[in-house]
Amino acid sequence: MGRRIKEPGQVHREKIASAAERLFFCHGIESTSMNHIADAAGYSKATLYVYFANKEDIIGFLVLKSMKTLLSFLQEAVAGSGSSKEKYNRICLALINYQEQYPLYFHLALGEINVDFEREDYLPVEKEIYEVGEQINAEIGTFLRTGICNGDFKPDIPVEQTAFLFWAALAGVIQMAENKRIYLKKAMNLSKQQFTRYGVDLFYKLIAEEE
Repeated sequence: MGRRIKEPGQVHREKIASAAERLFFCHGIESTSMNHIADAAGYSKATLYVYFANKEDIIGFLVLKSMKTLLSFLQEAVAGSGSSKEKYNRICLALINYQEQYPLYFHLALGEINVDFEREDYLPVEKEIYEVGEQINAEIGTFLRTGICNGDFKPDIPVEQTAFLFWAALAGVIQMAENKRIYLKKAMNLSKQQFTRYGVDLFYKLIAEEE
């Protein structure tokens, strides 16, 4: 215990959150208790509460981490040169890689995000999650506006709504392809990659300016 006291609090939070992440992925969030997390992390339950108020606080920590990871994936995808179609393909590939590398993060990023900060009982991490979410929307919005200015996208698409639909549609296609990959192969003779490609191409056609 003496070694732990000397370590920064953030180190303990990361250890606890990592243990919780493994349990959430293997057993589900609902089936995982604070006792389970304490045992997996090697902490007493009392010590666990020093670093996290409750399970929701741990979930918030992981959601924020997932959103920051997603933001970095998107920022890397839109950076650099290339046409709107090339950047779009990079964004889609980034989202696919994100889901494959961090399936729990992907799931958490799709969850509900609090937007009411007037009440007094919200967790501080919730505001950080909201702010990172707004950064994600802004990245996609900037991508769309640039495409409109370049004549690649339809000039009359509402950017804010389309940015949100962009994320909802692509995330939905990617998650559906993962969840239904056996059905897709059996019923349609499609791999999840083929189904995903069809979905992302279809969405691009909806926003692209006709040549």
